[in-house]
Amino acid sequence: MKSQQSGFTLVEIAIVLVIIGLLLGGVLKGQELINSAKVKNLANDFRVIPTYIYAFQDKFKALPGDDAQANTHVNGATTATTPAGGIGNGVINGNWNSTTATDESALFWQHVRLSNLAAGPTATGDADYYPKNAVGGRIGITSATAAQTVGGITGTYVVCSASILGKFAKQLDVQMDDGNTATGSMRTVADATASGGAAVATATVDDATSYQVCMGF
Repeated sequence: MKSQQSGFTLVEIAIVLVIIGLLLGGVLKGQELINSAKVKNLANDFRVIPTYIYAFQDKFKALPGDDAQANTHVNGATTATTPAGGIGNGVINGNWNSTTATDESALFWQHVRLSNLAAGPTATGDADYYPKNAVGGRIGITSATAAQTVGGITGTYVVCSASILGKFAKQLDVQMDDGNTATGSMRTVADATASGGAAVATATVDDATSYQVCMGF
């Protein structure tokens, strides 16, 4: 008496393939939503920082970080001491990613936080004092006249955000500028590029490589 071997029918195989397809589609869609949320958060950083400047100026008639009377305007604030002779001159001096606690660009964050314009630690020695973007990179600001962060970028101030994957950098430029990472008010350079470095053209931006994105306003 022969034993009969049982196996999957074509219908069963088709059902399994459909389920696998749905699962893969769900995973890909979920990843797309996560990436979209990251880009949205990155874009929000560039939009919200200018509001800190304008709100502080409106209230104290000075720039956060550059305010020569910061310690009297805001309780607990530290007045910058570097660069010597540059305090109160209408320029946010210092590199955008400075960690020198006496620099204007570093004290910018303390001033806007103590003014209740932004959230975060106000002690410059705090491990979380310097803000991070949605992908863990440093965010900062400087005046365009103080430090030319990206060659050819224009504007009074420049906001920079580091460690942004190329695919996100390209999406940001499409959302907020002209879609070309080498032109316009938003430009992309390789991470840790020296001040004044040339922006990278969209066609050469690698999706999986981290970049520094700067926006002038």
